[in-house]
Amino acid sequence: MKKFMNNADDFLNESLQGFKMAHSDIVNVHFDPSFITRSAKTKEGKVSLISGGGSGHEPMHGGLVGFGMLDAACPGYVFSAPTPDQMVAASEAVDSGAGVLFIVKNYSGDIMNFEMGSEMLTGKSATVLTNDDVAVEDSSFTTGRRGVAATVLVEKIVGSLAETGASLEECKVLGDKVNKNSGTMGVAFSSCTVPAAGKPTFDLQLDEIEFGVGIHGEPGRRKDKIKPSKEITDEMLEAIMEDLKPNNNEELLLFVNGMGGTPLLELYLIFDNAMKYIESRNLKVSKSLVGNYCTSLEMQGASITLTKLDGEIVKHWDSPVHTAAMRWGM
Repeated sequence: MKKFMNNADDFLNESLQGFKMAHSDIVNVHFDPSFITRSAKTKEGKVSLISGGGSGHEPMHGGLVGFGMLDAACPGYVFSAPTPDQMVAASEAVDSGAGVLFIVKNYSGDIMNFEMGSEMLTGKSATVLTNDDVAVEDSSFTTGRRGVAATVLVEKIVGSLAETGASLEECKVLGDKVNKNSGTMGVAFSSCTVPAAGKPTFDLQLDEIEFGVGIHGEPGRRKDKIKPSKEITDEMLEAIMEDLKPNNNEELLLFVNGMGGTPLLELYLIFDNAMKYIESRNLKVSKSLVGNYCTSLEMQGASITLTKLDGEIVKHWDSPVHTAAMRWGM
């Protein structure tokens, strides 16, 4: 195993210290328990958005704390759910009286711990559960579909609505809509290595890919032989289209996400392939995002997310945002 690491026990805390120092104008990082908040206090009467999950998916979620997105994030150990005391501490730090909206990916540990955390709160709360992965219906980590890259889109769009002073109920309704309107499929060219394990999570031959891989290295639909990018992209999109069933001329957001080890040069090539596929089916991509946002440590691979758009979603996608990982319109 080759990683920039001193020892596995201090890996997360040292990374969080570096994140805090690099982005002190945007975030503050708290320890014992660990959670990340905006550097500025949440304004009174604003719904507070909190997300989190196992570390190793950066910049999701800590890198998405800031104006127009999250108020706080709870980082667990690598690929391990954060604990209820983290959620409680984060909630108490950012709740301004309008309630807390938890945005939770559909993984058993995350759901259980966020539920326990919400039950311990004295204020009101609600939850948006993301389950956009169309690859498999169940996995070793979930009952039902996995929550993956569309979580980033939910956090951006609902984060914008929350800044307007919308109610907790309104924020939850929009989050559920964005999740329902989204589908994601991922492909891995290599495994990742969890620091505490010290060896790859799974094995792939040099000429193999894992089609439908999960963001923790969970198995997908099958192992397959490497193919030209266009064929892989087409197959990913076919799986998403089968699930989303967009109407002719419907407008879409196309999100090409890197898993951590794939160069932007390749991600933009995937975007080009995807645009040709989508346009050939009388659909229109009117919004886009390309980059590493929902990663799996150093895994080589990518995911594609499509989100069906309407006026409300577009308005809140385009609105200003200022976080460590996503900034525009300020």
